[in-house]
Amino acid sequence: MYINNYLFNKAVLVLFFTMVSFVVSAKEYNVLDYGATADGVKLNTEIIQRAIDDATEGGGIVVFPAGKYLTGTLYLKSNVSIRLEKGAVLLGSTDLIHYPENLPDYSFFRKDVIKRALIYAENVENISIKGEGTIDGQGSAFEEPKDKNISSYSVRPYVIWMIKCKNIKIEGIRLQNSALWMQHYLACEKLYIHNIEVYNHSNKNNDMMDIDGCKDVIISDCRGDTDDDGITLKSTHAQPNENITITNCILSSHCNAIKCGTESNAGFKNITISNCVIRPSRDREVIYGKPDGISGISLEVVDGAELNGVNISNIVMDGPIVPIFIRLGNRARGYDKALPKPGVGSIENVHISNVTAYNAGDYGSSISGIPGYPVKNISMENVRIFYSGGGTPADADKSVDEKEKSYPEATMFGKLPAYGMFIRHAENVRFSNVEFYLAADDRRSPFFLEDVKHGQFRDLKADINQNTSYMKANNVSDIFLANPVSYTKSKAAIEIQGSQSSTIRLSDVNKKQFGEIWIASDEVSRDEILTSNIFE
Repeated sequence: MYINNYLFNKAVLVLFFTMVSFVVSAKEYNVLDYGATADGVKLNTEIIQRAIDDATEGGGIVVFPAGKYLTGTLYLKSNVSIRLEKGAVLLGSTDLIHYPENLPDYSFFRKDVIKRALIYAENVENISIKGEGTIDGQGSAFEEPKDKNISSYSVRPYVIWMIKCKNIKIEGIRLQNSALWMQHYLACEKLYIHNIEVYNHSNKNNDMMDIDGCKDVIISDCRGDTDDDGITLKSTHAQPNENITITNCILSSHCNAIKCGTESNAGFKNITISNCVIRPSRDREVIYGKPDGISGISLEVVDGAELNGVNISNIVMDGPIVPIFIRLGNRARGYDKALPKPGVGSIENVHISNVTAYNAGDYGSSISGIPGYPVKNISMENVRIFYSGGGTPADADKSVDEKEKSYPEATMFGKLPAYGMFIRHAENVRFSNVEFYLAADDRRSPFFLEDVKHGQFRDLKADINQNTSYMKANNVSDIFLANPVSYTKSKAAIEIQGSQSSTIRLSDVNKKQFGEIWIASDEVSRDEILTSNIFE
Protein backbone atom coordinates (compact mmCIF):
# COMPACT_ATOMS: atom_id res chain seq x y z
CA MET A 1 0.00 0.00 0.00
CA TYR A 2 2.85 2.40 0.88
CA ILE A 3 4.58 1.68 -2.45
CA ASN A 4 1.34 2.27 -4.39
CA ASN A 5 0.75 5.59 -2.62
CA TYR A 6 4.35 6.61 -3.18
CA LEU A 7 4.12 5.86 -6.89
CA PHE A 8 0.78 7.64 -7.16
CA ASN A 9 2.08 10.76 -5.41
CA LYS A 10 5.19 10.75 -7.56
CA ALA A 11 3.07 10.52 -10.70
CA VAL A 12 0.90 13.45 -9.54
CA LEU A 13 4.01 15.57 -8.90
CA VAL A 14 5.43 14.73 -12.31
CA LEU A 15 2.13 15.70 -13.94
CA PHE A 16 1.95 18.92 -11.91
CA PHE A 17 5.45 20.06 -12.81
CA THR A 18 4.86 19.12 -16.43
CA MET A 19 1.79 21.39 -16.46
CA VAL A 20 3.69 24.18 -14.70
CA SER A 21 6.51 23.82 -17.20
CA PHE A 22 4.03 24.10 -20.06
CA VAL A 23 2.43 27.21 -18.59
CA VAL A 24 5.76 28.84 -17.88
CA SER A 25 7.05 28.05 -21.38
CA ALA A 26 3.99 29.51 -23.15
CA LYS A 27 5.33 32.58 -24.92
CA GLU A 28 3.60 35.92 -24.40
CA TYR A 29 2.88 38.35 -27.21
CA ASN A 30 2.13 41.80 -25.79
CA VAL A 31 0.05 43.83 -28.24
CA LEU A 32 1.80 47.04 -27.09
CA ASP A 33 5.08 45.56 -28.33
CA TYR A 34 3.44 45.24 -31.75
CA GLY A 35 2.50 48.92 -31.75
CA ALA A 36 -1.08 48.81 -30.50
CA THR A 37 -2.54 52.08 -29.23
CA ALA A 38 -4.67 51.73 -26.09
CA ASP A 39 -6.65 54.97 -26.42
CA GLY A 40 -9.98 53.55 -27.64
CA VAL A 41 -9.75 55.69 -30.78
CA LYS A 42 -7.09 54.28 -33.10
CA LEU A 43 -8.06 51.08 -34.92
CA ASN A 44 -5.73 48.21 -33.96
CA THR A 45 -7.14 45.32 -36.00
CA GLU A 46 -4.10 44.55 -38.13
CA ILE A 47 -1.67 44.96 -35.22
CA ILE A 48 -3.59 42.60 -32.95
CA GLN A 49 -4.04 40.08 -35.75
CA ARG A 50 -0.28 39.98 -36.31
CA ALA A 51 0.23 39.10 -32.66
CA ILE A 52 -2.36 36.31 -32.94
CA ASP A 53 -0.76 34.97 -36.12
CA ASP A 54 2.69 34.92 -34.50
CA ALA A 55 1.36 33.21 -31.37
CA THR A 56 -0.20 30.34 -33.30
CA GLU A 57 3.12 29.11 -34.70
CA GLY A 58 4.37 27.61 -31.45
CA GLY A 59 1.40 28.36 -29.24
CA GLY A 60 1.25 31.41 -27.02
CA ILE A 61 -0.64 34.09 -25.13
CA VAL A 62 -1.66 37.40 -26.69
CA VAL A 63 -1.61 39.87 -23.81
CA PHE A 64 -3.65 43.07 -23.52
CA PRO A 65 -2.40 45.32 -20.69
CA ALA A 66 -4.74 47.93 -19.17
CA GLY A 67 -6.17 50.32 -21.75
CA LYS A 68 -8.83 50.51 -24.48
CA TYR A 69 -8.13 48.75 -27.77
CA LEU A 70 -10.42 49.52 -30.70
CA THR A 71 -10.63 46.74 -33.26
CA GLY A 72 -12.63 45.12 -36.00
CA THR A 73 -12.88 41.37 -36.62
CA LEU A 74 -10.10 39.28 -35.10
CA TYR A 75 -9.47 35.70 -36.27
CA LEU A 76 -8.48 33.43 -33.40
CA LYS A 77 -6.07 30.64 -34.38
CA SER A 78 -5.18 27.26 -32.90
CA ASN A 79 -3.09 27.13 -29.73
CA VAL A 80 -3.64 30.82 -29.00
CA SER A 81 -4.88 32.28 -25.73
CA ILE A 82 -6.08 35.87 -25.43
CA ARG A 83 -5.48 37.36 -21.98
CA LEU A 84 -7.16 40.61 -21.01
CA GLU A 85 -5.47 42.01 -17.94
CA LYS A 86 -7.33 44.05 -15.34
CA GLY A 87 -8.35 47.37 -16.85
CA ALA A 88 -8.04 46.13 -20.43
CA VAL A 89 -11.04 46.74 -22.69
CA LEU A 90 -11.30 45.29 -26.19
CA LEU A 91 -13.67 47.66 -27.99
CA GLY A 92 -15.55 46.58 -31.08
CA SER A 93 -15.53 49.12 -33.87
CA THR A 94 -18.85 50.87 -34.54
CA ASP A 95 -18.21 50.84 -38.31
CA LEU A 96 -19.61 47.80 -40.12
CA ILE A 97 -16.85 48.02 -42.72
CA HIS A 98 -14.43 46.72 -40.08
CA TYR A 99 -16.37 43.43 -39.87
CA PRO A 100 -15.76 41.46 -43.07
CA GLU A 101 -18.29 38.82 -44.04
CA ASN A 102 -17.40 35.22 -43.22
CA LEU A 103 -18.87 32.23 -45.03
CA PRO A 104 -18.39 29.18 -42.80
CA ASP A 105 -17.81 25.85 -44.45
CA TYR A 106 -20.74 24.35 -42.58
CA SER A 107 -24.51 24.23 -43.12
CA PHE A 108 -26.75 25.84 -40.49
CA PHE A 109 -29.88 27.99 -40.32
CA ARG A 110 -29.31 31.57 -41.53
CA LYS A 111 -25.94 30.60 -43.00
CA ASP A 112 -26.43 33.09 -45.81
CA VAL A 113 -27.47 35.86 -43.42
CA ILE A 114 -25.27 35.81 -40.30
CA LYS A 115 -21.68 36.51 -41.32
CA ARG A 116 -19.99 38.92 -38.90
CA ALA A 117 -18.32 38.80 -35.50
CA LEU A 118 -15.79 40.69 -33.41
CA ILE A 119 -13.89 37.50 -32.52
CA TYR A 120 -14.20 34.70 -35.07
CA ALA A 121 -12.83 31.17 -34.98
CA GLU A 122 -13.51 28.26 -37.33
CA ASN A 123 -12.05 24.75 -37.31
CA VAL A 124 -9.38 25.59 -34.75
CA GLU A 125 -8.49 24.02 -31.41
CA ASN A 126 -6.87 24.74 -28.06
CA ILE A 127 -8.05 28.34 -27.83
CA SER A 128 -9.02 30.52 -24.90
CA ILE A 129 -10.10 34.00 -23.90
CA LYS A 130 -9.25 34.72 -20.27
CA GLY A 131 -8.42 37.41 -17.76
CA GLU A 132 -9.96 40.19 -15.72
CA GLY A 133 -10.65 42.57 -18.59
CA THR A 134 -13.70 43.40 -20.72
CA ILE A 135 -14.86 42.90 -24.30
CA ASP A 136 -17.35 45.58 -25.34
CA GLY A 137 -19.15 45.17 -28.66
CA GLN A 138 -20.63 48.70 -28.63
CA GLY A 139 -23.71 47.08 -30.09
CA SER A 140 -26.11 50.01 -29.82
CA ALA A 141 -24.31 51.62 -32.78
CA PHE A 142 -25.71 49.04 -35.21
CA GLU A 143 -29.18 50.04 -36.41
CA GLU A 144 -31.86 48.43 -38.54
CA PRO A 145 -31.05 48.65 -42.27
CA LYS A 146 -33.16 51.14 -44.16
CA ASP A 147 -33.57 48.63 -46.98
CA LYS A 148 -36.25 46.23 -45.75
CA ASN A 149 -34.89 43.52 -48.06
CA ILE A 150 -31.74 43.34 -45.94
CA SER A 151 -31.95 41.25 -42.78
CA SER A 152 -30.83 43.04 -39.65
CA TYR A 153 -28.99 39.84 -38.71
CA SER A 154 -26.56 40.51 -41.56
CA VAL A 155 -25.50 43.93 -40.29
CA ARG A 156 -25.11 43.16 -36.60
CA PRO A 157 -21.96 41.30 -35.49
CA TYR A 158 -21.69 38.81 -32.65
CA VAL A 159 -19.02 39.49 -30.06
CA ILE A 160 -17.77 35.86 -30.09
CA TRP A 161 -18.53 33.36 -32.86
CA MET A 162 -16.85 29.94 -32.91
CA ILE A 163 -17.63 27.21 -35.43
CA LYS A 164 -16.49 23.56 -35.26
CA CYS A 165 -13.77 24.35 -32.73
CA LYS A 166 -12.37 22.06 -30.02
CA ASN A 167 -10.90 22.63 -26.56
CA ILE A 168 -12.22 26.11 -25.86
CA LYS A 169 -11.94 28.04 -22.60
CA ILE A 170 -13.72 31.31 -21.86
CA GLU A 171 -12.85 32.36 -18.34
CA GLY A 172 -12.90 35.34 -15.99
CA ILE A 173 -13.76 38.10 -18.47
CA ARG A 174 -16.68 40.51 -18.74
CA LEU A 175 -18.66 40.66 -21.99
CA GLN A 176 -21.00 43.54 -22.73
CA ASN A 177 -23.01 45.38 -25.36
CA SER A 178 -23.25 43.06 -28.33
CA ALA A 179 -25.19 43.99 -31.46
CA LEU A 180 -26.63 40.45 -31.60
CA TRP A 181 -26.13 37.33 -29.49
CA MET A 182 -23.14 37.81 -27.23
CA GLN A 183 -21.62 34.38 -27.88
CA HIS A 184 -22.47 31.75 -30.46
CA TYR A 185 -20.74 28.37 -30.25
CA LEU A 186 -21.73 26.30 -33.29
CA ALA A 187 -20.88 22.57 -33.52
CA CYS A 188 -18.04 22.91 -31.02
CA GLU A 189 -16.58 20.26 -28.69
CA LYS A 190 -15.02 20.43 -25.23
CA LEU A 191 -16.24 23.91 -24.39
CA TYR A 192 -15.57 25.33 -20.91
CA ILE A 193 -17.12 28.65 -19.87
CA HIS A 194 -16.30 29.67 -16.31
CA ASN A 195 -16.71 32.72 -14.10
CA ILE A 196 -17.66 35.22 -16.78
CA GLU A 197 -20.03 38.17 -16.47
CA VAL A 198 -22.32 39.21 -19.31
CA TYR A 199 -24.36 42.38 -19.65
CA ASN A 200 -26.31 42.63 -22.89
CA HIS A 201 -28.97 45.33 -23.27
CA SER A 202 -27.80 47.15 -26.40
CA ASN A 203 -29.86 45.79 -29.28
CA LYS A 204 -32.36 43.19 -30.38
CA ASN A 205 -31.58 39.48 -29.94
CA ASN A 206 -29.25 40.25 -27.03
CA ASP A 207 -28.78 36.71 -25.69
CA MET A 208 -26.16 35.90 -23.05
CA MET A 209 -24.81 32.80 -24.77
CA ASP A 210 -26.03 30.35 -27.40
CA ILE A 211 -24.73 26.79 -27.31
CA ASP A 212 -25.69 25.41 -30.72
CA GLY A 213 -25.29 21.71 -31.35
CA CYS A 214 -22.21 21.36 -29.15
CA LYS A 215 -20.76 18.37 -27.32
CA ASP A 216 -19.07 18.06 -23.91
CA VAL A 217 -19.81 21.49 -22.48
CA ILE A 218 -19.34 22.84 -18.95
CA ILE A 219 -20.79 26.23 -17.98
CA SER A 220 -20.19 27.24 -14.37
CA ASP A 221 -20.11 30.18 -11.98
CA CYS A 222 -21.33 32.70 -14.56
CA ARG A 223 -23.44 35.83 -14.13
CA GLY A 224 -25.64 37.28 -16.83
CA ASP A 225 -28.11 40.12 -17.29
CA THR A 226 -29.63 40.25 -20.76
CA ASP A 227 -32.57 41.69 -22.66
CA ASP A 228 -33.13 38.49 -24.61
CA ASP A 229 -32.53 34.90 -23.51
CA GLY A 230 -29.91 33.94 -20.93
CA ILE A 231 -28.20 30.55 -21.26
CA THR A 232 -29.66 29.08 -24.44
CA LEU A 233 -29.14 25.64 -25.91
CA LYS A 234 -30.30 25.46 -29.49
CA SER A 235 -29.91 23.30 -32.56
CA THR A 236 -29.73 25.06 -35.94
CA HIS A 237 -27.95 22.29 -37.84
CA ALA A 238 -27.43 18.53 -37.98
CA GLN A 239 -25.68 18.00 -34.64
CA PRO A 240 -27.44 17.80 -31.27
CA ASN A 241 -26.40 19.37 -28.00
CA GLU A 242 -25.17 16.57 -25.77
CA ASN A 243 -23.27 16.03 -22.55
CA ILE A 244 -23.80 19.50 -21.11
CA THR A 245 -23.54 20.70 -17.52
CA ILE A 246 -24.73 24.13 -16.36
CA THR A 247 -24.19 24.97 -12.70
CA ASN A 248 -23.73 27.74 -10.13
CA CYS A 249 -24.97 30.59 -12.31
CA ILE A 250 -26.90 33.79 -11.51
CA LEU A 251 -29.12 34.87 -14.39
CA SER A 252 -31.40 37.77 -15.29
CA SER A 253 -33.33 37.94 -18.56
CA HIS A 254 -36.23 39.93 -19.95
CA CYS A 255 -37.11 36.78 -21.89
CA ASN A 256 -36.11 33.22 -20.88
CA ALA A 257 -33.36 32.70 -18.32
CA ILE A 258 -32.60 29.04 -19.14
CA LYS A 259 -33.82 27.66 -22.43
CA CYS A 260 -33.59 24.71 -24.79
CA GLY A 261 -34.83 25.97 -28.17
CA THR A 262 -36.34 27.73 -29.99
CA GLU A 263 -34.36 26.36 -32.93
CA SER A 264 -34.51 22.60 -32.46
CA ASN A 265 -33.45 20.61 -35.50
CA ALA A 266 -31.16 17.92 -34.05
CA GLY A 267 -31.79 17.80 -30.34
CA PHE A 268 -30.76 17.92 -26.70
CA LYS A 269 -29.33 14.89 -24.89
CA ASN A 270 -27.79 14.27 -21.48
CA ILE A 271 -28.07 17.71 -19.91
CA THR A 272 -27.86 18.73 -16.25
CA ILE A 273 -28.74 22.18 -14.91
CA SER A 274 -28.26 22.85 -11.20
CA ASN A 275 -27.66 25.36 -8.43
CA CYS A 276 -28.79 28.45 -10.33
CA VAL A 277 -30.49 31.68 -9.24
CA ILE A 278 -32.81 33.56 -11.58
CA ARG A 279 -33.51 37.13 -10.53
CA PRO A 280 -35.02 40.28 -12.08
CA SER A 281 -32.86 42.30 -14.43
CA ARG A 282 -31.47 45.52 -13.07
CA ASP A 283 -32.29 47.11 -16.44
CA ARG A 284 -36.00 47.87 -16.47
CA GLU A 285 -36.15 49.14 -20.07
CA VAL A 286 -37.25 46.33 -22.36
CA ILE A 287 -36.52 45.67 -26.04
CA TYR A 288 -38.04 42.18 -25.98
CA GLY A 289 -39.89 40.37 -23.19
CA LYS A 290 -40.91 41.64 -19.77
CA PRO A 291 -38.96 43.56 -17.10
CA ASP A 292 -38.92 40.55 -14.75
CA GLY A 293 -38.65 37.95 -17.51
CA ILE A 294 -41.02 35.73 -19.45
CA SER A 295 -39.89 32.32 -18.19
CA GLY A 296 -37.41 30.82 -15.79
CA ILE A 297 -37.04 27.41 -17.44
CA SER A 298 -38.18 26.69 -21.02
CA LEU A 299 -37.72 23.35 -22.78
CA GLU A 300 -38.92 23.60 -26.36
CA VAL A 301 -38.89 21.28 -29.37
CA VAL A 302 -40.71 22.52 -32.47
CA ASP A 303 -38.41 21.67 -35.41
CA GLY A 304 -38.17 17.89 -35.26
CA ALA A 305 -35.51 17.41 -32.58
CA GLU A 306 -35.33 14.85 -29.79
CA LEU A 307 -35.01 16.13 -26.23
CA ASN A 308 -34.05 13.25 -23.97
CA GLY A 309 -32.40 13.13 -20.57
CA VAL A 310 -32.61 16.56 -18.95
CA ASN A 311 -32.16 16.90 -15.19
CA ILE A 312 -32.83 20.29 -13.56
CA SER A 313 -32.35 20.77 -9.81
CA ASN A 314 -31.80 23.32 -7.07
CA ILE A 315 -33.15 26.40 -8.82
CA VAL A 316 -34.41 29.57 -7.13
CA MET A 317 -36.19 32.12 -9.27
CA ASP A 318 -37.71 35.50 -8.50
CA GLY A 319 -39.86 37.27 -11.03
CA PRO A 320 -40.36 35.41 -14.33
CA ILE A 321 -44.04 35.40 -15.30
CA VAL A 322 -43.95 31.67 -16.10
CA PRO A 323 -41.61 29.56 -13.97
CA ILE A 324 -41.72 26.34 -16.04
CA PHE A 325 -42.62 25.85 -19.71
CA ILE A 326 -42.25 22.53 -21.54
CA ARG A 327 -43.48 22.52 -25.12
CA LEU A 328 -43.49 20.03 -28.01
CA GLY A 329 -44.83 21.69 -31.16
CA ASN A 330 -44.62 21.32 -34.92
CA ARG A 331 -43.29 24.51 -36.48
CA ALA A 332 -41.22 22.16 -38.69
CA ARG A 333 -38.66 24.71 -39.82
CA GLY A 334 -35.60 23.06 -41.31
CA TYR A 335 -32.11 24.50 -41.24
CA ASP A 336 -31.49 23.83 -44.94
CA LYS A 337 -34.14 24.34 -47.65
CA ALA A 338 -32.56 21.56 -49.72
CA LEU A 339 -33.44 18.99 -47.04
CA PRO A 340 -36.88 17.43 -46.41
CA LYS A 341 -39.18 19.19 -44.00
CA PRO A 342 -38.58 17.85 -40.46
CA GLY A 343 -41.23 15.73 -38.78
CA VAL A 344 -42.54 16.06 -35.25
CA GLY A 345 -39.84 15.70 -32.60
CA SER A 346 -40.08 14.37 -29.06
CA ILE A 347 -39.61 15.36 -25.42
CA GLU A 348 -39.02 12.66 -22.83
CA ASN A 349 -37.17 11.84 -19.63
CA VAL A 350 -37.14 15.24 -17.97
CA HIS A 351 -36.73 15.51 -14.20
CA ILE A 352 -37.16 18.80 -12.32
CA SER A 353 -36.57 18.96 -8.57
CA ASN A 354 -35.95 21.36 -5.72
CA VAL A 355 -37.27 24.48 -7.40
CA THR A 356 -38.59 27.55 -5.60
CA ALA A 357 -40.18 30.35 -7.62
CA TYR A 358 -41.39 33.65 -6.15
CA ASN A 359 -43.44 36.45 -7.72
CA ALA A 360 -44.64 34.41 -10.67
CA GLY A 361 -47.37 35.96 -12.81
CA ASP A 362 -50.93 34.93 -13.60
CA TYR A 363 -50.39 32.81 -16.73
CA GLY A 364 -49.56 29.48 -15.09
CA SER A 365 -46.88 26.95 -15.98
CA SER A 366 -47.45 24.28 -18.60
CA ILE A 367 -46.36 20.93 -20.02
CA SER A 368 -47.82 20.32 -23.47
CA GLY A 369 -47.46 18.16 -26.53
CA ILE A 370 -49.73 18.07 -29.56
CA PRO A 371 -52.43 15.55 -30.55
CA GLY A 372 -50.83 12.18 -31.28
CA TYR A 373 -47.43 13.29 -30.02
CA PRO A 374 -47.35 13.41 -26.22
CA VAL A 375 -44.42 14.47 -24.11
CA LYS A 376 -43.30 11.52 -22.02
CA ASN A 377 -41.71 10.69 -18.69
CA ILE A 378 -41.85 14.11 -17.05
CA SER A 379 -41.34 14.24 -13.29
CA MET A 380 -41.30 17.04 -10.73
CA GLU A 381 -40.62 16.85 -7.03
CA ASN A 382 -40.03 19.33 -4.25
CA VAL A 383 -41.29 22.30 -6.26
CA ARG A 384 -42.78 25.42 -4.62
CA ILE A 385 -44.23 28.23 -6.73
CA PHE A 386 -45.82 31.48 -5.53
CA TYR A 387 -48.22 32.88 -8.14
CA SER A 388 -49.88 36.29 -8.28
CA GLY A 389 -53.39 34.88 -8.76
CA GLY A 390 -56.34 36.92 -9.98
CA GLY A 391 -57.81 34.40 -12.43
CA THR A 392 -61.53 34.79 -13.17
CA PRO A 393 -64.29 32.20 -13.79
CA ALA A 394 -63.90 32.98 -17.50
CA ASP A 395 -60.20 32.12 -17.28
CA ALA A 396 -61.09 28.85 -15.56
CA ASP A 397 -63.49 27.86 -18.37
CA LYS A 398 -61.15 28.92 -21.18
CA SER A 399 -60.57 26.57 -24.10
CA VAL A 400 -56.87 26.50 -25.01
CA ASP A 401 -56.00 26.45 -28.72
CA GLU A 402 -53.44 23.85 -29.81
CA LYS A 403 -51.23 26.30 -31.74
CA GLU A 404 -49.19 23.39 -33.12
CA LYS A 405 -47.22 25.47 -35.61
CA SER A 406 -46.80 28.63 -33.54
CA TYR A 407 -43.57 30.06 -32.19
CA PRO A 408 -43.14 28.55 -28.72
CA GLU A 409 -43.27 31.08 -25.92
CA ALA A 410 -44.26 30.54 -22.30
CA THR A 411 -47.09 33.07 -22.67
CA MET A 412 -48.30 31.73 -26.04
CA PHE A 413 -51.60 30.37 -24.66
CA GLY A 414 -52.45 33.45 -22.61
CA LYS A 415 -53.85 32.81 -19.15
CA LEU A 416 -54.24 29.07 -18.74
CA PRO A 417 -57.29 27.40 -17.11
CA ALA A 418 -54.97 26.28 -14.28
CA TYR A 419 -53.14 28.88 -12.26
CA GLY A 420 -50.46 26.34 -11.27
CA MET A 421 -49.80 23.66 -13.91
CA PHE A 422 -51.58 22.94 -17.19
CA ILE A 423 -50.73 19.50 -18.63
CA ARG A 424 -51.95 18.37 -22.04
CA HIS A 425 -50.97 15.53 -24.40
CA ALA A 426 -48.61 13.83 -21.97
CA GLU A 427 -47.75 10.31 -20.80
CA ASN A 428 -46.06 9.09 -17.63
CA VAL A 429 -46.19 12.28 -15.61
CA ARG A 430 -45.17 12.15 -11.95
CA PHE A 431 -45.54 14.97 -9.41
CA SER A 432 -44.44 14.61 -5.80
CA ASN A 433 -44.40 17.24 -3.06
CA VAL A 434 -45.38 20.08 -5.37
CA GLU A 435 -46.84 23.22 -3.77
CA PHE A 436 -48.63 26.20 -5.32
CA TYR A 437 -49.49 29.40 -3.45
CA LEU A 438 -51.50 32.51 -4.35
CA ALA A 439 -51.02 36.18 -3.54
CA ALA A 440 -54.64 36.90 -4.54
CA ASP A 441 -57.80 34.86 -4.96
CA ASP A 442 -58.05 32.82 -8.16
CA ARG A 443 -61.02 30.95 -9.61
CA ARG A 444 -58.84 28.53 -11.56
CA SER A 445 -57.82 25.09 -10.36
CA PRO A 446 -54.21 24.51 -9.34
CA PHE A 447 -54.02 21.61 -11.82
CA PHE A 448 -55.64 21.03 -15.20
CA LEU A 449 -55.08 17.75 -17.10
CA GLU A 450 -56.19 17.02 -20.65
CA ASP A 451 -55.30 13.93 -22.68
CA VAL A 452 -52.92 12.70 -19.99
CA LYS A 453 -52.16 9.00 -19.59
CA HIS A 454 -50.41 7.36 -16.64
CA GLY A 455 -50.12 10.23 -14.19
CA GLN A 456 -49.16 10.04 -10.52
CA PHE A 457 -49.74 13.05 -8.28
CA ARG A 458 -48.72 12.60 -4.66
CA ASP A 459 -48.46 14.92 -1.67
CA LEU A 460 -49.62 18.08 -3.41
CA LYS A 461 -50.42 21.31 -1.57
CA ALA A 462 -52.21 24.32 -2.99
CA ASP A 463 -54.14 27.46 -2.25
CA ILE A 464 -57.60 27.24 -3.81
CA ASN A 465 -60.90 29.09 -4.05
CA GLN A 466 -63.77 27.41 -2.21
CA ASN A 467 -65.82 27.20 -5.43
CA THR A 468 -63.03 25.54 -7.42
CA SER A 469 -61.95 21.94 -7.77
CA TYR A 470 -58.39 20.97 -6.85
CA MET A 471 -57.76 19.19 -10.14
CA LYS A 472 -59.70 19.27 -13.39
CA ALA A 473 -59.22 16.33 -15.74
CA ASN A 474 -60.55 15.88 -19.27
CA ASN A 475 -60.15 12.64 -21.23
CA VAL A 476 -57.46 11.21 -18.97
CA SER A 477 -56.58 7.63 -18.08
CA ASP A 478 -54.70 5.87 -15.31
CA ILE A 479 -54.49 8.89 -13.02
CA PHE A 480 -53.57 8.45 -9.36
CA LEU A 481 -54.13 11.35 -6.94
CA ALA A 482 -52.90 10.77 -3.39
CA ASN A 483 -52.89 13.04 -0.36
CA PRO A 484 -53.91 16.34 -1.96
CA VAL A 485 -53.84 19.11 0.64
CA SER A 486 -56.09 22.12 0.18
CA TYR A 487 -55.59 25.16 2.42
CA THR A 488 -59.26 26.08 1.97
CA LYS A 489 -62.23 23.71 1.77
CA SER A 490 -62.86 23.52 -1.94
CA LYS A 491 -65.39 22.12 -4.35
CA ALA A 492 -63.83 18.69 -5.05
CA ALA A 493 -60.51 16.89 -5.06
CA ILE A 494 -60.96 16.13 -8.76
CA GLU A 495 -63.48 17.10 -11.41
CA ILE A 496 -63.56 14.64 -14.31
CA GLN A 497 -64.88 15.13 -17.84
CA GLY A 498 -64.62 13.34 -21.17
CA SER A 499 -65.94 10.02 -22.44
CA GLN A 500 -62.38 8.67 -22.72
CA SER A 501 -61.61 9.19 -19.04
CA SER A 502 -60.83 5.93 -17.29
CA THR A 503 -59.08 4.41 -14.27
CA ILE A 504 -59.08 7.39 -11.94
CA ARG A 505 -57.84 6.49 -8.46
CA LEU A 506 -57.91 8.64 -5.34
CA SER A 507 -56.26 7.78 -2.05
CA ASP A 508 -55.57 9.42 1.30
CA VAL A 509 -58.06 12.23 0.80
CA ASN A 510 -59.26 14.27 3.78
CA LYS A 511 -63.02 14.77 3.43
CA LYS A 512 -62.89 17.92 5.57
CA GLN A 513 -60.92 19.71 2.85
CA PHE A 514 -63.33 19.03 -0.01
CA GLY A 515 -67.07 19.35 -0.56
CA GLU A 516 -66.93 16.23 -2.72
CA ILE A 517 -64.19 13.67 -3.19
CA TRP A 518 -64.87 13.67 -6.91
CA ILE A 519 -67.28 15.14 -9.43
CA ALA A 520 -67.79 13.57 -12.85
CA SER A 521 -69.78 14.58 -15.92
CA ASP A 522 -72.43 12.20 -17.27
CA GLU A 523 -70.22 10.70 -19.99
CA VAL A 524 -67.71 9.43 -17.42
CA SER A 525 -68.32 5.88 -16.20
CA ARG A 526 -68.56 5.78 -12.40
CA ASP A 527 -66.97 2.33 -12.49
CA GLU A 528 -63.75 3.98 -13.65
CA ILE A 529 -63.40 6.02 -10.44
CA LEU A 530 -61.84 4.22 -7.50
CA THR A 531 -61.24 5.57 -3.99
CA SER A 532 -59.37 4.29 -0.94
CA ASN A 533 -58.45 5.54 2.51
CA ILE A 534 -60.86 8.48 2.54
CA PHE A 535 -60.69 10.01 6.00
CA GLU A 536 -61.77 12.97 8.12
